[in-house]
Parts: sequence; structure tokens; C-alpha cells
Amino acid sequence: MRYLVGVIAVLLCASTAHAVALPSTVMQSLKAAGILLAGVAIEVREVGSRRPLVSLNATRPMNPASTMKLLTTYAALDMLGPVYNWKTEAYLDGELKDGVLHGNLVLKGYGDPKLTLEQFWLWLRELRARGLREIRGDLVLDRSFFELPPHDPAAFDNDPVRAYNVGPDALLLNFNTLRLRYLPDGNGMKIISEPPLGGMKLDNRLTPQSAPATSQGNCNNWDDGILVQPDGDSVILQGGYPGECGEREHHLNVMPHTRYVETVFRWLWQELGGSLQGKQREGVAGASAQLFSTHQSEPLSAVIRDINKFSNNVMARQLFLTLGGVEGSKESATPTNIERSARAVQDWLKKQRLDFPELVLENGAGLSRTERISAAHLAQLLQHAAAHPLSAEFEASLPILGVDGSVKKRLRESAAASYAHLKTGTLEGVKTIAGYVRSQNGKEWVIVFFINHPNAKHGQAAQDALIEWVQGR
Repeated sequence: MRYLVGVIAVLLCASTAHAVALPSTVMQSLKAAGILLAGVAIEVREVGSRRPLVSLNATRPMNPASTMKLLTTYAALDMLGPVYNWKTEAYLDGELKDGVLHGNLVLKGYGDPKLTLEQFWLWLRELRARGLREIRGDLVLDRSFFELPPHDPAAFDNDPVRAYNVGPDALLLNFNTLRLRYLPDGNGMKIISEPPLGGMKLDNRLTPQSAPATSQGNCNNWDDGILVQPDGDSVILQGGYPGECGEREHHLNVMPHTRYVETVFRWLWQELGGSLQGKQREGVAGASAQLFSTHQSEPLSAVIRDINKFSNNVMARQLFLTLGGVEGSKESATPTNIERSARAVQDWLKKQRLDFPELVLENGAGLSRTERISAAHLAQLLQHAAAHPLSAEFEASLPILGVDGSVKKRLRESAAASYAHLKTGTLEGVKTIAGYVRSQNGKEWVIVFFINHPNAKHGQAAQDALIEWVQGR
């Protein structure tokens, strides 16, 4: 009876909004998943059209999960431009003579979302080429451009070692993650870490086990039986590893940002023939410090592709904070914070004449229980982006259905494969998708499908049914 009432509500909503009823395939999939219509919000409209084709609960504020990244990346593309890049600076606080720095090396970050190991190695190699070999002072880390409260990586879901729980940092290096590669052999288990855990011990207590019953033959859940526990100067690995799954790897957050930067710096600097006598500490470059070298990041156009295609949360948070710390195309003299960034996005929306009164921003990444936006307004944002001069750049940053990114494995054998650019979002009780679908007749459609319901994890079939229905029009 409750479901029948929901069906009637859909039909009423459709008639008042001049939209068609929800497709029967979508209705059936929602019913099979046990998802009530009250927990669903949908908006489908043709690009350039003012009226929706399908609209259900579209004005209701909902948790968008990672589809919130669409707002952050589009705002950044318009506010900063596709060639914007971040800088990281090296200062010499002391005299450099004959390759020896009698003083401190200061590294100052401005929030680069993608300073990888490879890029950091190349930059340190440049410092060596510029004549720096021995540092007789300290390694000083200047992280002052981000003004943030202490980050608790366990706060969101009590799983602090997961890479998606890494907090933002003005001097973020390699996403602050350790890559562990598991190499099973007949005599046990070898584990390779990158970067090496300088000053820390990898305590391997893993035992052989069979692959999880739910994943026999594909080993999708190979790491379910592994417990990773940072403990002082050790990283303890306990549980079982399914040897028949072969070599595997995952990325983990096991060290504070400052210790991670120091570990990587000492490792690479030594490999390059350099030495550091002092310790690592936080601070800023003194008035007498001289700028020695500046590293430039990849352009924003490349960064938003990584954020959207792979739903990288820490990169999205870095970008969101950047929006509050840039004036024109230059970094502000005032440190940025969450409040300034949220205000910058709201001000940008007003300039675009986009009024989203229900919008709630916490980190701009969607890894949040409090962020909210309506399906209608996210669809409006996508409409606005489609008319932007940089629309092709924005759409190209989204995963291609059945081809790459977070939708690589969805609808691969469907006629809709390759005909949609879609951003997904998943949290406990939340499953969302939003983006663009090109139909058989060549029309471009905006599609937003939010599910906020305890059974949301079972809602993919309903979302896929809507995508196929739109693509087949």
C-alpha cells in the first residue's frame, strides 16, 4: 500500500511539473531493492531545456555523496581557469656555500592536490642540480597556507587507514599514502612498501587463508581479512591473506603528514647523494630566507580529471580549499579555510545567477554526512556547465560509462556504454549518479538520480535502468 501511494505521488509530481512518469523499469528495480520513493530524487532534462522530462522529489535537499565534486570542479574550472597550477616553494634559511647549506631548508606548500613521488623526486633532483647537497640545519615544513582544525581520520567511518580518509594539507605529498604490495610465495608473504618506512617497522603477522567465499574466482574482496594498525613506530599487519589471489596492493594512510614528508624527503634525498643533519619541524621561512626553487603542479584541467574520474576525495578537498585562498589567479596573503572556501563557492553561484538556498558545503568532496543539494539544482548546474565555453573540458573530466573511471564496469555490454559521462557517489545509505547522457537520436540529456535510503546500496539497477531509458530515447 505504501508503495502504491508512492506511485501515485510520482504521477502527480509528473503532471504538475509537465514531466513524464518514472519509467516502469526504474520503478520495478526500486521495488525489488526495497527502496521507497520518498528516499529517491530524480531530474532528467534535455540540455538547453527549461522543463524536465522526468522530475521526482527534485527540490528536496539530499546527500549527494561524491556527485558534490561536480560543483567543486566546475566552480574551480570557471574561477581559476584550466591552466591554473599550484606552486610549492623551497627556501634557503642560511648560507649555501660549496654545496653545503649552513642553515635550514624550508618547504612551503600551497595545497597542490597532486604532488606525487615522481614529481617530488624530480624537484629534489633539481635542488641538487642547483648546487644543494648537504643540509646542516633542519627540514622546516611550512603548512600555514591552510588554516584547519586537527583532522581525525577515524571520524567519518572509524577506518582511519583508508586512503579516502586522508585529510587536506597545504603540503600534501603523494596523497599521504603508503603503497603496500603483497607478494605471496611458498615460504610465506613478502611485503614491499613505497615509500620505505624510514624509522618505522613493518610488523608482518599475516597468515595464509582461503579467498572470501563471496569472491571465489575473482578475489574482489581479497583484503577483507587484513587488519592494518599503526602503533607508534610500527605498522602492524594482522589477519589472513588469500595466497591464491596472487600479488595485490593497496594504498594506506598510516602516518601524519609531517612525518610522511620527512620520511619521503630523507629517502629520496639520500638516494640523490644528499644529506640532512637536522630534524624535521614545522615553521615558516624567516625574513632572511631566500627563495631557491619553485615547483609547478599539473594544470587544473588534469587535476579535475583525476578528481572526477577516480573520485579522489583528498584532491577534491585540496581544490575546495584552494577556492578560498586564491584572488584572481594568485594565492591570497591570508590563509584559507573551510569557511572562506564555502563563501567563495556561494559568491560564485550568485555571480552565475544560480540560487541554491538548500546547499550545504562541508568539504566539497561529498565525503560528508551533512552536505546537501537538490537534484533539480545539481541538474541546473550541469545545464549551466553545458553552456560554458569550457564545457568540453568539464564533461571530459567525468567517467565514461563502461569505459573508465568509477563507471568502468557499469553497463559495459549495454547500448548505452560510451554514450554517457557520469559521476557516481556512494556512502552508507547513499547512492547517487549525475552527468550527461547522449540518446540514440543525438540529443544530450542531463541526468541526476539520488538515493538516500537504508537500502541505497541495492539501487544501482534502478539507476542503470534510467540511464538506458534516457539513452534509448
